[in-house]
Amino acid sequence: MFFLKILFRNAFRNKLRTSLTILGMTIAILAFGLLRTFINAWYAGVEASSATRLVTRNAVSIVFPLPISYKDKISQIDGVKLVSHGTWFAGVYIDEKNFFPNFAIEPKTYLELYPEFVLSPDQKEAFLKDRKGFVAGRKLISRFGWKIGDIVTLKGLIFFGNWDFVLRGIYRGKDETTDETQFFFHWDYLNEGLKKRGHTWADQVGFYMIGVTQPEVATKVSLAIDDQFKNSLAETLTETEKAFQQGFIAMSGAIFTAIQIVSFVVIIIIMAVVANTMSMTTRERIGEYAILKTLGFRAVHITGLIFGESLVITMMGCLLGILLLFPAARIFRAELGNYFPVFNVERETLFFNLVASSIVAFVAAILPTRRAIQIRIADGLRRIG
Repeated sequence: MFFLKILFRNAFRNKLRTSLTILGMTIAILAFGLLRTFINAWYAGVEASSATRLVTRNAVSIVFPLPISYKDKISQIDGVKLVSHGTWFAGVYIDEKNFFPNFAIEPKTYLELYPEFVLSPDQKEAFLKDRKGFVAGRKLISRFGWKIGDIVTLKGLIFFGNWDFVLRGIYRGKDETTDETQFFFHWDYLNEGLKKRGHTWADQVGFYMIGVTQPEVATKVSLAIDDQFKNSLAETLTETEKAFQQGFIAMSGAIFTAIQIVSFVVIIIIMAVVANTMSMTTRERIGEYAILKTLGFRAVHITGLIFGESLVITMMGCLLGILLLFPAARIFRAELGNYFPVFNVERETLFFNLVASSIVAFVAAILPTRRAIQIRIADGLRRIG
């Protein structure tokens, strides 16, 4: 306790310099934490993927459809437990700025395949019975203030025209990593409208979601599905849900690599700032360290004083940065909720902050400590006064 008191007293001898260094450390840790949270939010869909779900899409590109007749053929393959399908609708509410994920699905099998979307029994039954019905996540409902029974009109950007839906259910996520901003409606309703309009996507779907009996058979089932439709007019590419999600992430991989680099550059910059502070502090106290040597203090004691002071400064900045990280994340979540439905500060991020701060404290103190230890007592005493 006495040693800790000495470290705090030493750290705040020059209050202005120490306060500015702590402030810089706080900003650096806050920026580092937000950047790491941003990256984690982008990868949230990958982390939430199930090992027992596969996705089958058109082998050329996901923008090309697959025949609805593939469903029965896929369901007959060994290892397949359940088959559902979905189609990206790309509808907007009122105008283009009100964008959110919306899909035409086969309701019964889809909800069975995705138990993380939790609906009350009565709302689920109402949704299944109403062909024009839809369900949406509670975050999306909160955003627009919809209520059960409301008629919501989406303007199709791919399937042109206005499409009316009736809100029949509000789902909540089974855990905090579940996306609660999605909009699901009946594929049958979409398909009927496309048939009336003579659209080329009639009786076709965007992709199939497949539940397998156990994760070990996923590769075997994937190969069997793709072999089934090899040399057909619409060949397929089947992969795990995680690989499917990672495919989208890869499209913006360069951007997120740059963000990761920036997050580490922030730490390197603050490391230089703290090192400069410790160098100035050590230079001012060379005479004191010389006196300590004459009193019998060894290199290990001086090392402890310098490293301890560096650790006090960085950890104070780290703790302040972590405290500010949570309200900052809430602000970002409110502003970016349309694009990042899951924007939570994870324990891993807090651990990285603590590790980064410790590394900064250690590296920043190396050169000042080396200088204080190597200086001769006579040279140090000449600096007194």
